[in-house]
Amino acid sequence: MPRRPPPLRPHEHDVLISVSGLLGGLLLYALDLRNSSTAFGLPEWLLLLALVVMCGAELLRRTMPRFALVVATLALALDLITGTLMVTVLMFSDVVYAAVLYGSPRTARRVQRECYLITALATAGTFAAYREPAALLLGFATAMITIVPAWTGALVRSHRDAAEAARHEAERTALLAELDRREAVAAERARMARELHDMVAGHLSAIAIHSTAALSLGDPKATGEALGVIRENSVQGLAEMRRLIGLLRDASGEVEPTAVPTLDGLQAMIDRAERAGADSGLSFVLSDERAPQPPAEAGTRAGEAPAAGSGTGATPLGEAPRGLPMPVELAAYRIVQEALTNALKHAGPGTVLVRLDRTRTGPLCVEVTSALTDRDGPRAPGSGAGLVGMRERTELLGGTFEAGPAQAGSEKIWRVRAVLPVEEEKHA
Repeated sequence: MPRRPPPLRPHEHDVLISVSGLLGGLLLYALDLRNSSTAFGLPEWLLLLALVVMCGAELLRRTMPRFALVVATLALALDLITGTLMVTVLMFSDVVYAAVLYGSPRTARRVQRECYLITALATAGTFAAYREPAALLLGFATAMITIVPAWTGALVRSHRDAAEAARHEAERTALLAELDRREAVAAERARMARELHDMVAGHLSAIAIHSTAALSLGDPKATGEALGVIRENSVQGLAEMRRLIGLLRDASGEVEPTAVPTLDGLQAMIDRAERAGADSGLSFVLSDERAPQPPAEAGTRAGEAPAAGSGTGATPLGEAPRGLPMPVELAAYRIVQEALTNALKHAGPGTVLVRLDRTRTGPLCVEVTSALTDRDGPRAPGSGAGLVGMRERTELLGGTFEAGPAQAGSEKIWRVRAVLPVEEEKHA
């Protein structure tokens, strides 16, 4: 992430340091508290000039650290040859600290190397000139105003960068968590929309079709049959709606659906569709061509009982039950349910064929075909959400979905086909 350019105005802390240093230096100068005498016969007022220049460098310690260090170095050199005020030396060490802390990474590394070099040269030069161990004290003093501030600045900078990296990581984690939450909410909303549509749309479509027929027919018997179908679908739709609302109201998330539909109930669903589509010339046929599974897979799932009135889902004598993972079985059931609902609304008179096919280890193929005719409009209004829901259910399992017109011999048909991969359940 690129660093923002520092503001041009001095920071209030820098102004405070500069003013405090100036007042302290003036006090020491007034009390004649100097560390040495003036060299080369230079005027004493140059000591105050060095103090003022050093205070100016302090104002730039945060906004222009490299330039401030250059200015401070020149001011320190002038201070050393004109009497040396301790305040000026202390402010120089603060400028070194600020150059490492606020400068660029390259500047921080370079300042530390230069501090090592200056200390080494000062120690070696002094010892070579005086040949006395006491000369090493000058090297120690040089290290105190160069290396020590540089080390301190590097340590503080390291902690600051670590804290900033941790803050960025926390912000990134919070952003990812928010994105995950939104994705989870969107996925849950889509799942709820699919479930609500699949549960209720078929019943409401049947109600709409037969209410239209009841209003248009003058035959009391036909009207009575239509009203019977309307009542049956409204009661079943209301029961499905109550079950879904009960699941949504359960905040604990511990309650699971008590009766998840399976392929064993396809025949009952087809019988209902048969009654609903009789007036439209529709007949419904279930063709279950699934191969029997090996004996190792025999038996119903633990805790499940065979559905009553399962129709074609019943197991032929001498064959093992054709068990499927629950997500696959539910998806297949809902796809057939929605395809039958669409057939009731759009299909021309004829046979609606529901075909299930699967080898012993292959995927489950679900295919629903119906006659395709040029109708002016559907028998009941639709929104197109059914095809979207079927495609989503298939893709969630990693399968493929197709829906569209096809040619069956000389007849045009509408075909819905879903191939659902089956991951075999492993039993201990």
